[in-house]
Amino acid sequence: MSKVIILGSGAAPGVPALANGFGACDANNPKNYRMRTGTYMELSGVKFLIDTSPDLRWQLIKNNIKKLDAVFYTHSHADHLHGIDDLREINRLSGQMLDIYGTKNMIQTICTRFPYLICQDEKNLNPIFKAALRPHVVEYEMSFMIEQLKVTPIEMIGHNIESTGYIFNDGEVVHIADFKSLDERVFKYIKRQPEVLIMPLTTPLGTRFHAGLDELKYYAAKINPKRMVINHMAVESDYEEVKRQCLNNMKPTYDGEIIEW
Repeated sequence: MSKVIILGSGAAPGVPALANGFGACDANNPKNYRMRTGTYMELSGVKFLIDTSPDLRWQLIKNNIKKLDAVFYTHSHADHLHGIDDLREINRLSGQMLDIYGTKNMIQTICTRFPYLICQDEKNLNPIFKAALRPHVVEYEMSFMIEQLKVTPIEMIGHNIESTGYIFNDGEVVHIADFKSLDERVFKYIKRQPEVLIMPLTTPLGTRFHAGLDELKYYAAKINPKRMVINHMAVESDYEEVKRQCLNNMKPTYDGEIIEW
């Protein structure tokens, strides 16, 4: 059994947002209450996160996640990274280091912002009192294995900082991070029909640095997953309104949604 849990489906301000409340979202629909984006997966026997949002503590507690084998980072914006300190509880439970993965720039940023979390020497490991994250640098389009899980990092185009997507098991799951467009090279690494394609929206019309719903529909048709879910939605993205505009194999997701196959 493979599993995806949507820990959070919201963009940086969350929904409701402090400044704009629910915006265009219907406050009476519980699927419009959104923590910041993060995803948990169980694939090929490996348990891992995509990103560590500022809401990570509650996301882990709410979904009873107490064991992780890895964390994959997409980019260094605070809504995707700054819950990293909450990984110390995973260290305390396991008594072991936790492997984290990102590009060279991403790992350098983590080591600069959160040097106290990094531990590369097991002889100095003391996870009861100090977090212990072991960093690994990934390169775009260079696949690697974690046990039986194949991971292929891919470069996102058009975001305002470097952003990384991940293709797992040649396309069993495809996770697209903040982006404006995808390079054609990406598609050759998707060698099977995805069970799940995860893509970010932010706002339906898109922004200078984010794809809109028309672009997502284009990629959904091109990749043709069995199911595509849309995350990273801001207050402009009402659940039912986005769903109404989706193709048959795609829909918006919501906090706590579980997808199994």
